[in-house]
Amino acid sequence: MTTAIEFRSVTRTYGALRAVDDVSLSIESGEFFSMLGPSGSGKTTCLRLIAGFERPDSGKVLLDGGDVSAVPPYERNVNTVFQDYALFPHMTVLQNVAYGQRVRRVAAAQRAQRAREMLALVKLEDLADRRPGQLSGGQKQRVALARALINQPRVLLLDEPLGALDLKLREEMQIELKGLQRRLGITFVYVTHDQGEALSMSDRVAVFNRGRIEQLSTPRELYTHPRTAFVARFVGGANIIEGDLATRVMGESRAYALRAEEIRVLPAGAALPADMVGVGANVIDVQYHGANSRWQLRLADGEQMAATRSTSERMPESVPGEAVLLAWSRAAAVALES
Repeated sequence: MTTAIEFRSVTRTYGALRAVDDVSLSIESGEFFSMLGPSGSGKTTCLRLIAGFERPDSGKVLLDGGDVSAVPPYERNVNTVFQDYALFPHMTVLQNVAYGQRVRRVAAAQRAQRAREMLALVKLEDLADRRPGQLSGGQKQRVALARALINQPRVLLLDEPLGALDLKLREEMQIELKGLQRRLGITFVYVTHDQGEALSMSDRVAVFNRGRIEQLSTPRELYTHPRTAFVARFVGGANIIEGDLATRVMGESRAYALRAEEIRVLPAGAALPADMVGVGANVIDVQYHGANSRWQLRLADGEQMAATRSTSERMPESVPGEAVLLAWSRAAAVALES
């Protein structure tokens, strides 16, 4: 595969703030690549550096192997879809989608035909004559996608594009976005703070924290083998076992990540199953989530842990304050970098 985007030791500062701090990465052609992290972690600034809305203070941004660090946005073969859609309210859906071709001075009949093809691609051909104010949030998002794709960009940048949608529509659009990207073969660079979105759609994910990449891996690798406590907590909310607890239970004074679904909740005083380690705890609360229940638990030293169990398991009802035994396989606890 060829490289579509490359950062070489890129830094971008705002006064004393290092929004992007010596970041290097490569994004392959045709890849669905996500930048994941909390607000202020640097992911959106990286997207703006690719788009050309920002310039690096040091380092280089390359598109298709060429240095575009000082190239203005309109000369880059990329396009951006924003969370607020940025549609023109006085134009019809067809006119909005055709706008990029209009700027390029494509003949009216040709750009209308191309716009209708884009609307068919996002399944909105019947709404060509409506205006944005007459559309639902999901329909507006599809119009924004069609408008961004009409000029066949080499790279499509998506900045929290589903953030304004409700949960059900957001989940539907995740499926459609991934399917669209596969059909077109265009490189998608997706910025989000939602780990569920990143894990479900991406080929690879870069997890950002304080302007740096904490880990860049496939979704499965991020979840099953986080390298740092930050990644373990941010992607899937793992328990962190460290300090005296790690020494006492795991036999080594280092930090471990333990996913909530790897923990068995047993009655206090139960014998530990073979090849398992464990610790006593008291129930804080049990939250019912349909297919699963989430147990919030407090250890004797005051630390808290979470366990997730399938509601299909026949577990006795529990009450706050009840003593239980938490057990897990040693292999389920992933050693973290110091």
